[in-house]
Amino acid sequence: MSDSSTSDSSTSDTPTDQTPLSRAVLEGPDIHRALTRIAHEILERTKGADGVVLLGIPTRGATLARRLGDRIERFEGVKIPVGSIDITMYRDDLRLRPARPLGHTELPPDGIDGRIVVLVDDVLYSGRTVRAALDALNDLGRPTAVQLATLVDRGHRELPIRADYVGKNLPTAKSEKVKVYLQETDGRDAVLLMKEEAK
Repeated sequence: MSDSSTSDSSTSDTPTDQTPLSRAVLEGPDIHRALTRIAHEILERTKGADGVVLLGIPTRGATLARRLGDRIERFEGVKIPVGSIDITMYRDDLRLRPARPLGHTELPPDGIDGRIVVLVDDVLYSGRTVRAALDALNDLGRPTAVQLATLVDRGHRELPIRADYVGKNLPTAKSEKVKVYLQETDGRDAVLLMKEEAK
């Protein structure tokens, strides 16, 4: 998901060839390595991922959560619960933007009470998407702790929110866009930094 259409990556655009106004900051192998490192860091911090639940913020955050779950299962030999959490009704810009369809919330059968929940998103920007996810979690249960994993942290925070696991810290201008493409949804793995076209 994203904090806004001009800031984060959750768009359904089809990947196109790079232009002078865009450049790839991560390609497939880079994303693979970043997720592998994040999976190891989660295992290290949670001491084996016992009691951990991965919840992705749709759409690409949910895809990334599944990838992290697959890696942790390969590394640890234990399948951990993976789900998704829709934040649509918890966004603070609902009255400012057109109505949008509800996403999908899928919790593990045992819920999240007493678990360590790792929220997973593609791009961390203002922090408002994560705040909405925390509000949604509050209505779904009471985890022991909540952590945040993001593929890209582009800065410009508006709320006091920090990721626990980051694939890449990417300095950006506010006028730039970060677009994440994933094989499952876009047919390609890449992160592009898009510059605003001069007028």
